[in-house]
Amino acid sequence: MKTTLHSISALVFSCAIFSLWQCSQPAPQETAKKGMTPQEMVDRGRYLVNFGSCNDCHSPKNFSPQGEPIPDETRLLSGHPANSPLVPFDASLAAPGKYYLGSADLTAWIGPWGISYTANLTPDTATGLGGWSEETFRNALRKGKHMGSDAARPILPPMPWMYINQASDEDLNSILAYLKTLKPISNRVPDPVSPAELASMAKGTK
Repeated sequence: MKTTLHSISALVFSCAIFSLWQCSQPAPQETAKKGMTPQEMVDRGRYLVNFGSCNDCHSPKNFSPQGEPIPDETRLLSGHPANSPLVPFDASLAAPGKYYLGSADLTAWIGPWGISYTANLTPDTATGLGGWSEETFRNALRKGKHMGSDAARPILPPMPWMYINQASDEDLNSILAYLKTLKPISNRVPDPVSPAELASMAKGTK
């Protein structure tokens, strides 16, 4: 009897979740609505960037007295600071099956892929996304390739492009629309370090 009650409870819970999911889906007439206005796109993009916690990795940080990393409001989404070298670290810990290492402000990451530095997402033309079109931005996140080119280097971990690429074109365009409203910050992020270079560092030859 107890097992049966549990089964019924599980079924009721599953039905409730399915009903909520159905209610969250747009009605047929809503899918045919006109496109968003430019301001609506910016507002949508701001929501998605904040909801997706993009500042966690793409913004330099200040630190609270307790050591909590807080996004630097003057450098939001400007990526790993070009003038911020990594402190010495044991590169051997980045071997597969060991550890992923993050810089203090989480703008640089070390792992089996080498070293990745978070990108400058501000609309600076020379060092950020100022020259990116909607198509370039979408292609980069759909393909996991820098600048969206098949011949370009891959976008490295921990950037979760393989999940972001499931967003609609409208949402990706909205994210770019919001990013282009930010203050342009000139910050040329360092190039990634390859696994071979990282291995050399671990052996003390670099």
